Amino acid sequence: MNKLLSIKETCQLTSLSRTSIWHKAKNGQFPKPIQLGEGVRKAFLASEIEAWISQRVAERDEVGA
Repeated sequence: MNKLLSIKETCQLTSLSRTSIWHKAKNGQFPKPIQLGEGVRKAFLASEIEAWISQRVAERDEVGA
């Protein structure tokens, strides 16, 4: 089962600000959140955030190679 992360948890994992995360998600540069019901609460899939972080590491390693 995939874990859902709050925006606060997502900020902690990525070291990005809330504003940066929302801006990147809107522009397709970050995983889009899931709407949790009809309210404004949204969450991110942990597996997608982990994949995004792994991709950043891979890109760094390609440039350094």
